[in-house]
Amino acid sequence: MPARDPAGPTQELVSDVFARGCTSRAAFEDVTSKWASLALLALGEGRYRFNALRRRIDGVSERMLSQTLQTLERDGMLTREVLTAIPPRVEYSLTPLGARVAEQLRGLADLLEASVPDLQAARDTHERDRG
Repeated sequence: MPARDPAGPTQELVSDVFARGCTSRAAFEDVTSKWASLALLALGEGRYRFNALRRRIDGVSERMLSQTLQTLERDGMLTREVLTAIPPRVEYSLTPLGARVAEQLRGLADLLEASVPDLQAARDTHERDRG
């Protein structure tokens, strides 16, 4: 049995989303941005070409979607596949990690969609009380 280090693991091996320099925190920030979350949710439905994904995510600009997809690809959440066709096509799909993250986001989205009456009532009450 190997000897245990009484000092514990080095800081480099500890993952803590609350720690400023932790990789998990940076990924958390990337994933929880509005456009990234919506892109992951959409890609949870299946593969998408860029323009179809842009149409699916109402309101996102071409530039913002492109930046978002690059960030998610860098974080290992999705893959970008260039298909040989005329004209060339690019399709995006989730990696296994991206699929796990999208599944968690789907649960949150489902909860929020089912709670729209409660959300609206709370907003109406808040607005009335502030008014």
